[in-house]
Amino acid sequence: MAGQQRQESGCIPCFNCCVTVPQDKIYAVETFGSFTKVIGSGLNVVGCDVGGCCISFRSITKRVEQNDVFVETKTKDNVFVLVKVSVQQQVIPDQAESAMYKLANVSAQIDSYVSDVVRSCVPKMTLDDAFEEKDNISSAVNEALTKSMHEYGFQIIKALVTELKPSQDVMNSMNEINKQRRLRDAAMMAAEADKIRVVKKAEAECESARLQGEGIAKQREAIVDGLKRSVTSGTDEQLSSDKISELLLITQYFETLKEIGAKSGSNAVFIPHSPADGVRDISAQIRNGIMQGGAPGQMRM
Repeated sequence: MAGQQRQESGCIPCFNCCVTVPQDKIYAVETFGSFTKVIGSGLNVVGCDVGGCCISFRSITKRVEQNDVFVETKTKDNVFVLVKVSVQQQVIPDQAESAMYKLANVSAQIDSYVSDVVRSCVPKMTLDDAFEEKDNISSAVNEALTKSMHEYGFQIIKALVTELKPSQDVMNSMNEINKQRRLRDAAMMAAEADKIRVVKKAEAECESARLQGEGIAKQREAIVDGLKRSVTSGTDEQLSSDKISELLLITQYFETLKEIGAKSGSNAVFIPHSPADGVRDISAQIRNGIMQGGAPGQMRM
């Protein structure tokens, strides 16, 4: 218990003429129960005594002591919390008389002051603010105790809010809120990643289609150039655009038939035409066949 006092005896049994004071204590000398003086550490001769009836000693420690005060209070958002405040105090040597004789219970006095300050500060804060502003609570407690305890011979070294604990249900709720917030953030990040993946895939398909189109265009251009050279080679004949289109269409048509025939299990589309017809009529037959063609796998006569 902070500020606890003890009755002491002198060096000589049954006589309190002299006394040895430990380094960490302060002794008060009483003559017939009346305070006489304060003596420090070492060997002290205080006067004549018979059987300990004339002179008696009272001691108090000079060490820094700590009081742990627990205060239950309510925050601004109606959450009850248990606040633990650790108060470190020490006797002022020059005021040892006040420290020994003014207060009957030092710990109870400190508890009262701390409870008063905490219950006036915390109800003005929300639970989150109370956690964030523990230093402000400590400063308020320290200031109030320093002013009030100085007249009783004690100096306050430090007042620390070491714990601020709501009920278990509130703690579980706060943890659940944080959990759900993090799950929401994770879901948003996953959705954003899916969006980027879809967009990138679409961009890749668009680029692939563009490149494929460019490749087909270059392929057809090469075919046309080859057909022109093969047909007009060694002659002065010039092919018109219509003839070139017909040659390209016929070439692609026969390549398509070749690909269909090369694949097993594929459905063939038969387009009506006669081998006896002239080559110049094949393009017209292809166009008519597309319009007249039936379902895959069926042949119309």
